[in-house]
This record gives sequence, structure tokens and C-alpha cells, in this order.
Amino acid sequence: MKKNKNILIGITGGIASYKSCELIRSFIKGKYSVKVMMTEAATKFVSPLVFQELSQNPVYLDMFSLKNAESIQHISLSQWADLCVIAPASANTLSKIAQGVCDNLLTTVVSALDKDTKVLLVPAMNENMWKNPIIAENVKKLKGIKKYFIMPPEKGELACGVYGEGRMPEARDIYGKVISLLK
Repeated sequence: MKKNKNILIGITGGIASYKSCELIRSFIKGKYSVKVMMTEAATKFVSPLVFQELSQNPVYLDMFSLKNAESIQHISLSQWADLCVIAPASANTLSKIAQGVCDNLLTTVVSALDKDTKVLLVPAMNENMWKNPIIAENVKKLKGIKKYFIMPPEKGELACGVYGEGRMPEARDIYGKVISLLK
């Protein structure tokens, strides 16, 4: 009998965070165990309560809040995960991960993941941000580390009203990529 896989989803601040709702529903329907961690900025776009209900698990927001007094959250979450998906991945969070900055729960958990635990980063941002040379360099750096996989943003109408590259891919496409990474 196949073991249910544990998928840890990180949600960062961006309008595309609403698409993560459908992604979580897809994983639950696929019989995966899902836990969600959010940056503070992400909570400004979609309430943690929404993700708690969809994932059927508490949402992790802060390194210093006690869910279980016997566990250290960033370590217990990193050990629990078979795969980590950050969708949407903001320019800020991509850059922090690339530089090893651990100033919130999400970036600290990612740094604590086992060297063989794959991380799928799904950037979503304005086209100018995506094409910024500093962001491009950070993405290139992450691509050079075998555990990180980047699912590039798509072209389309962006939240700011312009057409360009920066849209978060659809949940079904992210789901398909995750399934291929779990094989």
C-alpha cells in the first residue's frame, strides 16, 4: 500500500495567493496530506482560516507560536514534508531563499529541509520584477541547486492590468509538476 505523501505548501504575499486555494483542494482530493505555512504578507491577501479549512490542518504563521510545546516548528515541519511547494513565490521570498536569509517561518523551514527534499518554487509577480537582473540572478542561483525546481510564471494579464510574464501557473499545472517530482 502506497504511503500518503506529505506536501508542505508555502504561501507568500501576492495577489496570486488565491490560486493556492484550488491547489490545496487538488492535493486533498488526491489523498495527500497538506500543511500550509504563510508569510505575514500572505495573510493580507487570503485569510489563514481559508487555508486551515481547505488543508484540514492548522496554518503555520510564526516561528514563535506554540502549536505543540514539544516540537520546534521549523524542524518538525521540515522533517514532516516529502515535498515543499511555494506558490506563489514572491520576489522577496525567492531572494531570501537564494541568499539563505531565515527571517520568517517559511524561509527558516526551507533552509531546514533535508538535502533530498525537493522544493518547487512557483514565482508570481509583475513582469518588471520577474525580469529584474537581481531577481533573475537569484533564480539562476536556485536552479543551480539540485533540490530546487522553478516553475516559471506564465504570460497573461497581470493584476496590475498589463499583459506580461508573471502570472502564477494554474493549479492543475502545478499539481501535475508536483506529481512528477514525487516519482
